[in-house]
Amino acid sequence: MIHLSLVVYPVLCVYFTPCVSLCCVFALYLLVSPFHVPCLLPFWSFCGFFWTINYLYLKRLAFGSCLPACLPACLPVVTVTSRFISETLKMAVNWPGLLSIGVFYMIVLGMGIWASMKSKREEKKCTGNRSEVVMVGGRNLNIWVSICTMTATWVGGGYILGNAEVVYDPTKGLLWATAPFSCAMNLVIGGLFFVKPIRSKNYVTLMDPFQNKYGNTVAAVIFIPALIADIFWIACVLGALGGTISVVMDVSSTLAVGISAAVAILYTLMGGLYSVAYTDVIQLCFMFLGLWLCVPFILTSPSSANITAAAVTRLQQEPWIGKLELEDTGRWIEDILLLVMDTLNCLRETVPLKVYTSFGGICYQAFYQRVLSTPTDAQAKITCYVGAVLTAILGIPSIIIGAASASTNWNQTTYGSPSPYEQGKSGIILPIALQHLCPFYVSLIGMGALAACVMSSVDSALLSAASQLGRNIFKNILYKRASEKMIIVAIKVSVLLCGLMGAGLAMTTKSVHLFWIVSADVLYSMMTPQVTCIFYLAKWVNHYGACFGFVLALLLRGLVGEPLIGLPDVLPLPWDKVQEDGHRYRLIPFRTAIVLITTGAIVLVSRLAVWLSEKGLLGGISDAKMDTNIYNITPDQKDAEENEKLDEEQFHLSSQRSNEEEF
Repeated sequence: MIHLSLVVYPVLCVYFTPCVSLCCVFALYLLVSPFHVPCLLPFWSFCGFFWTINYLYLKRLAFGSCLPACLPACLPVVTVTSRFISETLKMAVNWPGLLSIGVFYMIVLGMGIWASMKSKREEKKCTGNRSEVVMVGGRNLNIWVSICTMTATWVGGGYILGNAEVVYDPTKGLLWATAPFSCAMNLVIGGLFFVKPIRSKNYVTLMDPFQNKYGNTVAAVIFIPALIADIFWIACVLGALGGTISVVMDVSSTLAVGISAAVAILYTLMGGLYSVAYTDVIQLCFMFLGLWLCVPFILTSPSSANITAAAVTRLQQEPWIGKLELEDTGRWIEDILLLVMDTLNCLRETVPLKVYTSFGGICYQAFYQRVLSTPTDAQAKITCYVGAVLTAILGIPSIIIGAASASTNWNQTTYGSPSPYEQGKSGIILPIALQHLCPFYVSLIGMGALAACVMSSVDSALLSAASQLGRNIFKNILYKRASEKMIIVAIKVSVLLCGLMGAGLAMTTKSVHLFWIVSADVLYSMMTPQVTCIFYLAKWVNHYGACFGFVLALLLRGLVGEPLIGLPDVLPLPWDKVQEDGHRYRLIPFRTAIVLITTGAIVLVSRLAVWLSEKGLLGGISDAKMDTNIYNITPDQKDAEENEKLDEEQFHLSSQRSNEEEF
């Protein structure tokens, strides 16, 4: 019956009316075993999005008919959530902890609702495209709000949990906790080299310059990893939160994932970037105050030794300062370029953490969304530079907590023996330390801060994926005559369905290391060359080179392999170490090597294509003429001087408004 529903559902969605499709799907839904319902959630959500697009494109109906398309995807969510609520009521739940997180969620939701009202007012005052208010805040975000939302986007759950984990892990230590430096470096590089190119032509998404250069079809193919990465990013972060809360609060991880996803989806739907940005302000305050409040209590815990002594002396475990062997230097350097936090093991379920990159971060739409939301280039650069400083500062509390945990005699705490590292729970050492080294009510505030970290990443990924789906896929490819209202609703439908897919994957997948590979590793290897070429080598590349580079990067990354997801390491590399299990331990920074090889290949193949075209052996090199029906990607009658004058005027207006606005 499951396989039958998978075949029948898309057919019904495309060719029948909403009511008939909904009734048929509901009938199939009732026949499917409840234990298998969550497995269909990602598929139903995926089909629901494309049903909405296809039905509106074929029938030209009002967008009010979108609702029935979303209902099939919501049915399993309702069942799963109700089932786990009933199970939770039967468990020995940490009710005060659950209540504290609930209060935090209500505060965030209230701020999101207030920001959505502000978004509506901005839409009424907007003289340009209303959809830009949803996607980039009408390019008029207050400078303090833009700084907060940029910082909160980078300081997510993986950043906080990962810093503490790496410092606590006796096989790594502080020398391997390069996240604060790497993330700060990412923002500085973005401010120096990528702010001006993306803002110079009033782009709205990172996909715009690709469509402008290569055309719709090639750009859509190239951005498949980026769009999927956002969905997998949501699943990664929600999975980390679910695993953490299930241990600390004795609550089902599925329930935690469902509630967190519902809150993030709701306020993102209501206000777009305004809701995301203003809730980031609240979340950043919770992070800063909550984590720093817990640090003194953890350091003064009777079970914790002096962390300065434990940094260089073996007390409870190896010194937490760590060590770096000469042969590991290449891997350490690549960890700065692509900083990877270890997967955390929680209740025998592997849950990946959010990945932060120094250069891979420039491939995320979430970064450019905040850069484009500011009125001037100067404010955008200030946002990046100040965000870099704040990102590094916010990494300090988690590093201190990791060091204190490495100095703690866990047998003297309520946690007992064996230690978290011996039980394979290094990945959640931060919430364990909050629970067992802090007073009870202080730990509740710390858990709220941790939830804030996760929520600030989820809403950014939701809006990032939805913006590209609504603008670049729906408007520029599927239905080029769509009105502003239709684009806005398409974005909101995308927010809902991307959130459901991410939550469904986090709920149903036992081992989701594949999410990490797609959302960071492959994205770094495949997208960094493309983004670099489109901004700085645009005169020397074309769609032939871009397509070749896409395939080459995918092929090389597949041949190098990834043992953690069962991908064999076929391609031998210099200085490989063969381990006892037969897998190769790579000592050279192979991901960075793939980036460099792919960049060179894109340029070489592009030049070869031009030469063949000049010889009359190949056609279609003029990328600028490939697709002239692009949705308002570049301004038509504005030169550089007019743009600079407009930027100055907008900057003065925004500075005047900033004195009157409330956060």
